[in-house]
This record gives sequence, C-alpha cells and structure tokens, in this order.
Amino acid sequence: MKTISLKTITCLVAAAMAISSCKKNNSQEVAPEKGLDGKMLSELLGSHAPKFEHFTIDAGTGGVITTKSGTKFTIPRDAFITAGGVSAYGNVDISIKEMREVSDMILSDKPTMTADGKLLVSYGEFFVKVTQNNQDLSLRPKNDTGPGVRVQVPAKPRDNAGGPNGMKEVPMWTGDTTVTFTQYGFNYINQPVTITTQQNVSKGVLWNQVQNSFALFNTSTGTMDFRLDSLIRWVNCDGLANMPNPKTTVMGYFTNYFNPETNVSYGGEQPSMLFFKPKNFNTLVKFYNVIMVPPAGKEGFHSYQTSIPVGLEGTFLAISAIGGQFYAEQKTTIIGTPAAGDDYTTISFNLQPVDAAGLLALITSMNSK
Repeated sequence: MKTISLKTITCLVAAAMAISSCKKNNSQEVAPEKGLDGKMLSELLGSHAPKFEHFTIDAGTGGVITTKSGTKFTIPRDAFITAGGVSAYGNVDISIKEMREVSDMILSDKPTMTADGKLLVSYGEFFVKVTQNNQDLSLRPKNDTGPGVRVQVPAKPRDNAGGPNGMKEVPMWTGDTTVTFTQYGFNYINQPVTITTQQNVSKGVLWNQVQNSFALFNTSTGTMDFRLDSLIRWVNCDGLANMPNPKTTVMGYFTNYFNPETNVSYGGEQPSMLFFKPKNFNTLVKFYNVIMVPPAGKEGFHSYQTSIPVGLEGTFLAISAIGGQFYAEQKTTIIGTPAAGDDYTTISFNLQPVDAAGLLALITSMNSK
C-alpha cells in the first residue's frame, strides 16, 4: 500500500487552493462590467443626435447667420464681451446646436417639461457658444443699449396659429443639464471638509422660465422671434400646454426587459427609458422616476404625481438595453381614468428585440405621432 506523507498532503491542499483561487479570479475577470448597457444606449443615441453647426463672423461689424433648419441669428456689432468686460473685436467662432423635432429631443435627452412636471409645447431648443482665441465670450448685458442678438425660428404649419391655443407670445426658458451636490464631512484627521460635485440631471434638462422674456409670433415672416439672453446654456421658446382635463399619475410597467441598473444609472447613463409624446403636440415627456421595490413584471417608471391629463391621446416609446441587445415597444394609447379606489393609471409594455437601425426608426417615427 502506497503511503502519502504529511508533506505531500500539504502540497495537494495548497495546489487545490491555488486552483480554486485561480478559478475565482478568472470568474471575476470575465464578469460583465456594470454600466455597459447604459453606455451602449447612450452612445447610439448621442451619435445620431443633432450636432453643433459652426460659423465665423467679425464681432466688430456683426452679421447674419442661418442654420440648416432655417433659424436666423441677427448679430449686431459689439454684441459680445470678454471675461474682462470689454467688447470683442475681430473674428469670433459661433457654435449653435438646435432641436426642433421630438426625435431630436429623444436622441439628445432634452424633453420639454418644466422643473415641476408641467408639459411644454416646443418651438425650438438652442445652445449657443461664442469663443475667440479659445476663450469663451459673453453677451453684452440686456440693459445695455443695442438690439442684442435676435433669433427668428421658422414656424411649422402646425404652429401658424401663433403659439399654443393661438397665443401671440411664448415664454422663454433656460435649462441646466447638470446639478450641483455639496457633501459635508470630516477627513482622516477629523477636520471638516466640503466637497462639491456636478452630476447629470436624470430628467435630461431642468427647464425654468425666464422672467419677462418671450418669443413673439411674427405674422409677416412666419417666425417665432426672440432676443438671445444667455450663452453656454440651453434656451427654449415653449408654451405651457393648455390641457384642462383632470390629471393622473401614470405608472409605466415594463412587463419584460427592464434593466435593473437603471436604478443606479452608472455614469448617469440609463439603460432603460420611457418617453411619451402627446398627439399633435411638439412635446416630449420623459418618465424618469423609477418605480421602487416593484414585483416582477411591474418594473418601470412613473410620471410626476397627477401631471398627465386623463383622456390625452399620445404615443409611448419604451427602450431598454440588456446584455448588448436593444429592446423597444412603441404604443399609442389614450390616458385612462384611474380605476375605482386608485390614484394612478397603468400602461404596460411588452418590449421586443430590435437592432440599432430599428430603434432609430422608431425614434424618428415619433415626430409624426
């Protein structure tokens, strides 16, 4: 009978532990990195979102520039100032990004809702940046003499009444895409520390109305006209949607393919999203509030509390990215009255696999809904 020494047993145990450790390490190495699905969806949408258009003018003389969509910017002389507060002269570089369609808003994650959830009808969202020698410039203050930078946005046939419900003036809004968080604590030697960081807004953008600032409908040119009040911030000429029906909270259930990483949104990139476009309104609602502790089949999002009008017809677009695959469902429906005893209305989605081209086609088709 062959004997095994204590030394041999010790060596075998050590080898087995090494193999087990190796297997464990290999398993950890191939574990999927968190946030990849959100990043994949974000990169697809971002790669097809509106891009900046670039122009050069002489700031000392001013000029007129027109974007691809026909929006006209009339820039007077001495419209821009440096960080030192003096007029900028010579050539300046102007970068403009604009969104006019619902598909642009989805691709850029810029829905049209107020900070408290009211629906906005959009005539255009704009981001303007002006630089000289790689230094950011500012607009001359509004209380200075001069006409300022004037913007004329071509109205579409659906807008020819001159704004929502025939209004001749539409409020201006300004938007932030990040929020600032301040943390207070103590360091390793118990000294107080304050750390300030910025994070992406989960709802895409926070729109707040600019006081005493409006876009006016120009019947002679068929444009919405306004004065540009700020640079390096999103601005929006939007009218509040007049929908008098009683409001409800909408619960959007993903019966399948809801990515649980949406609850944490690694890097601010959501792998599941839900959008709603009311019929015949250039309006986009993003449902960004994740339903908490849902049972199976009830994962998803809900609207602001009592914010969606009962009886409103519109189209939803539910999107997910899971394991490198896209899923989606587009669903046209009428917002129903809550069931007896409930204070919410439910909409369920059954997502199906789509490729990138199919998802982009669904997004584009939202424009005509």
